[in-house]
Amino acid sequence: MKWTTMVVILSMLLAVTLSGCGINIELPFKTETKTGPTVTEIIQVPIPDYPPPLDLNLSFGGGKMTLLPNPGADLLSGTAAYNIADFKPEITVDETGVTFKQGNLKLNAIPTISGSIKNEWNIAIASYPIELAIKAGGYSGDYEFGGLSLTDLHISDGAATVKLKFSTPNAVAMNSFRYETGASNITMEKLANANFQTMIFQSGAGNYSLDFSGILQRDTSVFIETGLSRLVISVPEGVQAEVNFEGPLSKVLTSGSWQESGNEYIQEGQGPKLTITIETKAGTVTLQNP
Repeated sequence: MKWTTMVVILSMLLAVTLSGCGINIELPFKTETKTGPTVTEIIQVPIPDYPPPLDLNLSFGGGKMTLLPNPGADLLSGTAAYNIADFKPEITVDETGVTFKQGNLKLNAIPTISGSIKNEWNIAIASYPIELAIKAGGYSGDYEFGGLSLTDLHISDGAATVKLKFSTPNAVAMNSFRYETGASNITMEKLANANFQTMIFQSGAGNYSLDFSGILQRDTSVFIETGLSRLVISVPEGVQAEVNFEGPLSKVLTSGSWQESGNEYIQEGQGPKLTITIETKAGTVTLQNP
């Protein structure tokens, strides 16, 4: 088995574990999982007749997931393309909300894969008051949340590469944005447009870029806990901001209008205040103006 194929398999196994799906493997037997022709399913889920906000849960394993705003009337619309039958997505609508999840990879032995795996979601989400939760494994994510109506946002994933952006302001006030990840590469842009009251970001080793450009509409608190990583914090010049450090860290680099005061770094400005608390065990933190 090629090393790249093994990485994909391990990512998918991790993804299924993270999404609460069980796997039973009986050693030392082997089984072959064959890829087939790519199936592209049309996804169309109307908005349920529930009072807002609506719980929307997305559960995804390995592959690529793209999310963007939906200009139409449906809660979800788009496509899911896969070439392993077990990855056929499942949609559940009940009194608790809507769940859209990847099907389970059913194994009873050590898998070998014949062919290249494809698993891609391209999903548009309506601008309707939503509490959005995303659970994923080792995957690639491309998220455009600008213009949505997210009242809460919770993302948890494994070893991931994710680009997340709020190009335009969130249409409602968000209570909290929580992101938990493993050893990943995460880039988030125009976070001020998310209009959250509190943000919590927890990560392992990796590379992380958090850009707080956009329109800061109220005082906001951000809590960051990370391991051995490279963390870049970007705050536009003229925004009132304060960064506090807790725990040991190897290096803090600053550029632009940041001023150091002990374990605090201050940027003078007008309007609402952005307060960031960072706990890092080691690594490099860069404070800059975008």
